[in-house]
Amino acid sequence: MADMAKKKKASAPTAAVQVLIDASIPHQLQRFDAGHDHFGEHAAAALDVDPGLILKTLVVDTGSGLGVCCVPVTGKLSLKKAAAGFGVPKVTMADPAKAQRSSGYIPGGISPIGQRTALPTLIDASVANASTVYVSGGRRGLDIGVAPGDLAQVTGASFVDLAAQ
Repeated sequence: MADMAKKKKASAPTAAVQVLIDASIPHQLQRFDAGHDHFGEHAAAALDVDPGLILKTLVVDTGSGLGVCCVPVTGKLSLKKAAAGFGVPKVTMADPAKAQRSSGYIPGGISPIGQRTALPTLIDASVANASTVYVSGGRRGLDIGVAPGDLAQVTGASFVDLAAQ
């Protein structure tokens, strides 16, 4: 009996997955060969999923800290709309090294979930009513399918129009 108490519970492959398990949020893990660039487009092709439902996680610098924007891989982030969403005059793309230090994930595998330092998060409003969206699972080649509302709940995110025209 004492041996059973010493057994560790199985660990998740990444912090992002562990957060979803701990919060009892339904999700699906999708593994694929990540390729070497254009990770979102590659994921859409590998998973045979509408690329408009695969979200890239972009870390921005708000001038007073970092923030996260989740936008479909098919579009581009409007820095002006992101600034409005964060309530600041201007945002710029964060230095990849700062994004990695803050999130604990490598660029191309940054998940909005389970970041080392929780950051304010915005999700593009275009996916708010989808049944499932896909975000990085915290490493290249691992995506998580999750309901947009659950993604917003677990990250504390708001849905905002973030698309560049």
